[in-house]
Amino acid sequence: MPIRRLPTETVNRIAAGEVVERPASAVKELVENALDAGARRIEIQAEGGGLSRLSILDDGHGIPEAELPLAVERHATSKLEADDAGDVDLLRIGTLGFRGEALPSIGSVARLSITSRPAGQEGRTIRVDGGAMAPIGPAAFAGPHGTQVEVRDLFYATPARLKFMKSERSEAMAIAEEIKRQAMAHEATAFSLEIDGRSVLRLPAEAEGDEGRLRRLSALLGRDFEANALLIDQTRDGVRLSGYAGLPTYSRGNAQHQYLFVNGRPVRDRLLQGALRGAYADFLARDRHPAAALFIDLDPLMVDVNVHPAKAEVRFRDPALIRGLIVGGLRHALAAAGHRASTTVAADAMAGFTAHAAAPSWPAHSAPPSATGYSGWTGWTPAVGTGTLPGLNERSVRVEGGWEAPEPAAYAPGTPPVADLMDFPLGAARAQLHGTYIVAQTRDGLVVVDQHAAHERLVYETMKVQMAKGAVTRQALLTPEVVELDPADADRVAARAPELAELGLIVEPFGGGAVLVRETPALLGDTDVQGLVRDIADDIAEHGAALALSERLGDVCGTMACHGSVRAGRVLSAPEMNALLRQMEATPHSGQCNHGRPTYVELKLHDLERLFGRR
Repeated sequence: MPIRRLPTETVNRIAAGEVVERPASAVKELVENALDAGARRIEIQAEGGGLSRLSILDDGHGIPEAELPLAVERHATSKLEADDAGDVDLLRIGTLGFRGEALPSIGSVARLSITSRPAGQEGRTIRVDGGAMAPIGPAAFAGPHGTQVEVRDLFYATPARLKFMKSERSEAMAIAEEIKRQAMAHEATAFSLEIDGRSVLRLPAEAEGDEGRLRRLSALLGRDFEANALLIDQTRDGVRLSGYAGLPTYSRGNAQHQYLFVNGRPVRDRLLQGALRGAYADFLARDRHPAAALFIDLDPLMVDVNVHPAKAEVRFRDPALIRGLIVGGLRHALAAAGHRASTTVAADAMAGFTAHAAAPSWPAHSAPPSATGYSGWTGWTPAVGTGTLPGLNERSVRVEGGWEAPEPAAYAPGTPPVADLMDFPLGAARAQLHGTYIVAQTRDGLVVVDQHAAHERLVYETMKVQMAKGAVTRQALLTPEVVELDPADADRVAARAPELAELGLIVEPFGGGAVLVRETPALLGDTDVQGLVRDIADDIAEHGAALALSERLGDVCGTMACHGSVRAGRVLSAPEMNALLRQMEATPHSGQCNHGRPTYVELKLHDLERLFGRR
């Protein structure tokens, strides 16, 4: 078959397939055009999932009559400036849309009409039907200036594409998600979205800046996000990272609540997503995901936005800088949050309470225990020999048949009185329940602490500090351990002995196919030396670097912290409980354990009043 030129209509439809994948893609391109035109109000309407009709109305500067025919021609744009020689710098792109392909691509596969009115001029309209352009004509336009683009029967000229569309509901949801992302990035612009005549979004314009952005995010992501979001604002080498990220205890079951923007452009970038995940690595279980809306602003020369037909992906000139900025900025904000836990923890706790209108019943075959001084069963058994429950100066021990009051625990000299301890964020310890939970009283509520989870995080943070200082303490094995390996693996491990020594693992060759381990990191405690060395050997063989040990140290920190922390079931004295509370207040990230679960629940006084119907 000889080489020949394709017809213009075919070329345009091929281009349309790259740019306009679905109705949401057309909405994205048209909304970006409106934003580039300086719009401060954008109204979107969709019918039939966007396949029957789309309408985007804005109050931008409009398109002059003489430029309307150019607007629907391929590779015609007003967003790229040429120098005196006529050359255009495709790397310095400061607008959202710049290729000049959206309108002609949509016009080649749908019935497109553009009605525009620049300030001080009359409205004009142009129509394109399946690639065929009609003459310009007069048109009425509501408002002093702006543009309205209407798309009907999307993909009617390429019926094969219609077979790949999802249901109208799915396409409508994709349009709403696209508008949500655009609205996040442009808080100073008002957005409204109607789908099949029903109002879905109505967002007023907000003031530019952090406060306006947070109000916009709250309107889109919910009040819970606003209450549990940390402000991010870091700059490094001319690159600024801003936005909001949720507390670790405000995590989600998937990554759909992660929104990333580069120079105001919504993107889906693996580098950014990986950096976000890495920043929370110490705080979340593997099946939990952080919620965040992060904005990166940098010189257009430092990022290539022209690597994807739909401009959904970007490429950074210095990806290490971007990753480091995200990880560092997020960890700085998380550290500044201290022991703070999300407000949803208290709400979940409140939901777990059940109101009882009558006294609890006792099984018919068993009589309620006797209660000296009590006229009947109240659900509590008084302390033996005292007639009262153990107080702050006593350790609570639950025994069969009732409460037993052990000997009072002596306070250390100089211990603040209880009234002063209540002024601390986590309050004064009042009791220990089931040998696991510490109950503390604050000035305006109460706090319940999981002693094991809380101390696990404290031990873990201490271990991290030691690792960061490079002072990994070693422990000598009572009997050096011989690890049998494949001869090639044994040689690779022995060759990396100096690097392993820096990480606290002392190994040396031991004949053919084996290494001798004399010392291990004290951080690992009584670890499986055989398994550890084999994992290192496998990692060296695969990656050529001794990364497994350093990664194992980071992972095993959590395991060792778990084994080295206060165990559930251990009875604590009042000074021990208060010491744990004070250490939590002084330790970053103590609001959640190493797996992202909360270490404490705080209930305000108004929560308790609501629980008992006082509010």
